[in-house]
Amino acid sequence: MSDNTVRFGPAGNSNSFKGKTVDIADYVAEMGLNAYEYQCGRGVRVNTAAVTELGIRAKNADIALSLHAPYYISLSSLEEEKRLASVGYILQSAEAARLMGATRIIVHSGSCSKISRSDALELAKDTLKKAMNALDEKGFGDITVCPETMGKVNQLGNLEEVMELCLIDERLIPCIDFGHLNARDLGAFKTLADYAKVFDTMENKLGADRMKRFHSHFSKIEYSAGGEKKHLTFEDTVFGPDFEPVAELTLKKGAHPTFICESDGTQAEDAAAMRKMLLAKL
Repeated sequence: MSDNTVRFGPAGNSNSFKGKTVDIADYVAEMGLNAYEYQCGRGVRVNTAAVTELGIRAKNADIALSLHAPYYISLSSLEEEKRLASVGYILQSAEAARLMGATRIIVHSGSCSKISRSDALELAKDTLKKAMNALDEKGFGDITVCPETMGKVNQLGNLEEVMELCLIDERLIPCIDFGHLNARDLGAFKTLADYAKVFDTMENKLGADRMKRFHSHFSKIEYSAGGEKKHLTFEDTVFGPDFEPVAELTLKKGAHPTFICESDGTQAEDAAAMRKMLLAKL
């Protein structure tokens, strides 16, 4: 995805989608969207024929595909066996991504509840380096890995930690989950300046090019003292974050990220609302 298009799409299928895997691209296009994130959170199990056909239809409709790797990946596990298994899951994700023509895979970093954040980060860096080497060896070096900012306080993956992970290889692109960041800091996004810190941090740490190409998850998320509790829809008026400041800063920075909406059951509809918000600011 080297073009300058700001892309919007759903994470998986809204409740309104009633078709089969091969029909997803048509549905996304009909919603006026141009991105889709295939969900392998509970394991990489794909129908080869179906996802290959999905990839063909998505390419014809100019829909950029990404793939969410298994949730149970733990780059920072104290157990070496689990860290090495996580490298394997990333490889499986890349294989599935290749089948459907997806160019990005989104990866969770793991927990730091039993060790210090700095020790967890060092373990995660080492595992991610191993994963990048394994991807290169298997011929998947062109697939972009996106470490994701996480929503719970005891998870590795605040904004600064994701920046550190991305520094180990210039090909890594952050997945900025604004809902997660807002939840883990118990409502951090209040002013435009709060949102701007995210863009400025990416630019200062990773450079303008990677800032402009960042991947993003967006949804309103209920939180408690421990951070993320539950994904909501745009109908919620209690919890944030709001998308309009993100849209404003995206245009101000000349960025062209891919925004994937993770609303609970209305992700395609809310992704369309996000696109409408951005277009209204042009």
